[in-house]
Amino acid sequence: MNKPYSDWKKDELVREKEALHGAFNSYKAKGISLNMARGKPGEDQIQLSMPMLDILNSKSDVYAEGGIDCRNYGELTGIKEAKKLFAEYMEVSVEEIIIMGSTSLTFMNDCVARAMLAGVLGSERPWVKEEKVKFLCPVPGYDRHFAICQFMGIEMINIPTSQDGPDMDMIEKLVSADPLIKGIWIVPKFSNPMGITYSDATVRRLAALKPAAKDFRIFCDNAYAMHEIYKDVPLLNFLQACKDAGNPNMVYLFGSTNKITFPGAGLAFFAASKENIAFTEKQLSMQAISWDKLNMLRHVRFLKNVANIRGLMKKHANILRPKFDAVIQKLEAELAGLGAGEWIKPDGGYFVTFIAQAGCAQRIVGLCKEAGVTLTNAGATHPYGKDPEDRYIRLAPSFPSPAELDTAMEVFCTAVKLATVEHALA
Repeated sequence: MNKPYSDWKKDELVREKEALHGAFNSYKAKGISLNMARGKPGEDQIQLSMPMLDILNSKSDVYAEGGIDCRNYGELTGIKEAKKLFAEYMEVSVEEIIIMGSTSLTFMNDCVARAMLAGVLGSERPWVKEEKVKFLCPVPGYDRHFAICQFMGIEMINIPTSQDGPDMDMIEKLVSADPLIKGIWIVPKFSNPMGITYSDATVRRLAALKPAAKDFRIFCDNAYAMHEIYKDVPLLNFLQACKDAGNPNMVYLFGSTNKITFPGAGLAFFAASKENIAFTEKQLSMQAISWDKLNMLRHVRFLKNVANIRGLMKKHANILRPKFDAVIQKLEAELAGLGAGEWIKPDGGYFVTFIAQAGCAQRIVGLCKEAGVTLTNAGATHPYGKDPEDRYIRLAPSFPSPAELDTAMEVFCTAVKLATVEHALA
């Protein structure tokens, strides 16, 4: 067991710093070039869906239910068989889902933009005409959610997160008192980056919120609905919880197949109450005539049903699990007991969260970059790119090969120790 750096004498820390500098310089001399910045599926994962490309060709039946020609315009909310499949995946009815283009993030951005320009169902005015618009942002969280708010000029408020989900006492207090708080971003299952799943109590409290803003929305990014690595953790049905609490229109649910089939070339879907779906469809009719129905048909014929999706996701898990094991094992072997940080082993999702000593995260990421290992920027886990304690680092093990991952983690652990020792000597 390692002795905590806090118990080391100054001369021991000085010698450790010198040794770590030597090790670190040896890594720099190797000319390493590895990228762990984003949760990209690896080549072996993408290969799992290659048969889908052979499902449609120039001789294929390209007609959906009801004789819909998928090569032509029409069916703004998606073909029936796609709505049936992904409604079951999202645990909603076929009347409560829209199937659209290839990325859910694009639709999240559009939903916020439309709310700013025209309001949502129940709005008295477009959000842009309010004195200010604010969103609650559980942290650590997803940088792309924060980027949408920052681009739209929406003020973001940090909400601390624990293993059960965001601080509900704080959320309830804030939303009940401030009518300018119009929304909250959440990733409730295998969250980005912590990998936690919200408890039933947290879901029920979110669903039962009594916001001062009558047009408050929960922007629920359910990106990892079936993305278990070690075990599945059930998530309470958000839309049903909102209905049960008398708030059926309060939640927007987003999902996609981008980490099921092909990143950037999957299907995205939006689920909400029937009233929200009707309202959104009317707005969409000003924006689009239809989406890529050939891609919808291709996905339905390849995935077939939810049981097959689960089977495909188990194959993804079998590829990802050794990579996550390698990251956790390296952290435990190199850093356990040193007091140089802690880490969260996720049940699923795409990330491992490392929590450094306060004031060390930026230095760790910078050192890794010097040695040729690219990580997500320190601070990306918080609005405006500013982690107030400079602690959180998001590790993405999915894309590198096992050999590359082993090298990257050697560099990372050396950088963590060096930054921690430097901080202790400062």
